[in-house]
Amino acid sequence: MSSAFEKMSARLRAAWKPHKQATTPRAFRCQCGRPVFFRNSQCLACDTPLGYEPLQARVMPLEPLGEHLWREYGAGQNDTAYRRCQNFDAAAACNWLLPANEKDAQGQLKPLCMACRLNHTIPDLSVPNNALYWSRIEMAKRRLVSQLIALGLPVLPKSEDPERGLSFDFLRAPEGGPPVMTGHDDGLITINVEEADDAKREKLRAQLREPYRTLLGHFRHEVGHYYWDRLVKDTEWIEPVRELFGDDRMDYAAALKKNYEEGPPADWKDRFVSTYASCHPWEDWAETWAHYLHMVDTVDTALSFGIDADDVEIEAEPWTKEALWRPGDADAEAFLGFLNAWVELTAVLNEMARSMGQPDFYPFVLPKPAVAKLQLIHAIVRGAGAPVPAPAAPKAMPAAAAAPEPSAPQEPEEPTAPAEPVA
Repeated sequence: MSSAFEKMSARLRAAWKPHKQATTPRAFRCQCGRPVFFRNSQCLACDTPLGYEPLQARVMPLEPLGEHLWREYGAGQNDTAYRRCQNFDAAAACNWLLPANEKDAQGQLKPLCMACRLNHTIPDLSVPNNALYWSRIEMAKRRLVSQLIALGLPVLPKSEDPERGLSFDFLRAPEGGPPVMTGHDDGLITINVEEADDAKREKLRAQLREPYRTLLGHFRHEVGHYYWDRLVKDTEWIEPVRELFGDDRMDYAAALKKNYEEGPPADWKDRFVSTYASCHPWEDWAETWAHYLHMVDTVDTALSFGIDADDVEIEAEPWTKEALWRPGDADAEAFLGFLNAWVELTAVLNEMARSMGQPDFYPFVLPKPAVAKLQLIHAIVRGAGAPVPAPAAPKAMPAAAAAPEPSAPQEPEEPTAPAEPVA
């Protein structure tokens, strides 16, 4: 008889089977047969150079083809030639590839990969620790962008699409200057680079009584605001989103002020994924969106490594179709299987974390309303799944710039009442 863990693994595979084109593999092998990973640029076993091909969503073993040119190891002479991202030798240590002949609108070879072309501002690398912070930030950003591309979501830099594109400012406040606010403003996401300081980030997490705070979580939350603008605002999705998440036209500043002064509603656990999600419909959307990306990437990683076991038993009360937004959707059964497998998977992972004296891997409990919201986000993401054009290179990537004046939601760094953003 199959173990519960085997059943869980089978449900993960069955749930994601119809959407293989939208998954992001996380396990790869070198030409020598040894396992290599998403962040690797060289095989530690045989020293073969490696590079990540974002449109194929895989790490390739490479062999030289000429000066600064590479091809996949063992490929034919006529196969695609690649160049490394210009940031390979920078502190960002980017391992992504781009086609050797890829050019911008002016006919110049693009120096940066799809992920690095999204950068509008990087930290001033002459400031102590900024190179280390930038390295950590880019590692998290590449994981985010690889997932967005694989999901078929639009990923264009503002340098190519000023009105609807996406860009990043990685800023650090000067000594004695005003703090940098992590947030989103009309497609420009600002990240306070000091969030890459583990000690400072953990101190903030404890002060704000958050169960979870990571760089990747910040990215996933803020990009949720961006995709609300791209996929929901002024589209046919706005009414279903308002039905589940609430009316986004309510006063955002007043809602945040009330949350910071009075705290979350007493019943927030019954309605939201976190206390911060209870602030305003925009924040509920961004928090739930981040959870969706967390869940999908974790499941993709589990599937990539063939998670299976014979002796693990876990009991969990399964969600039924009654909890879904649209139980009759053709995709409902698969989504429900994915969701229930996620619950079992995280129960096991939480216990494994505890066995090492670490915080829970997933320190959240999904209430019934959040399940419906997750299915709605799933439907919107699937609806957005279209071929993603390669973004153009920016004209310049300055070393420092001032934080933008916000006209869209930005979250204060130190609220006066507890909050639990997923970031």
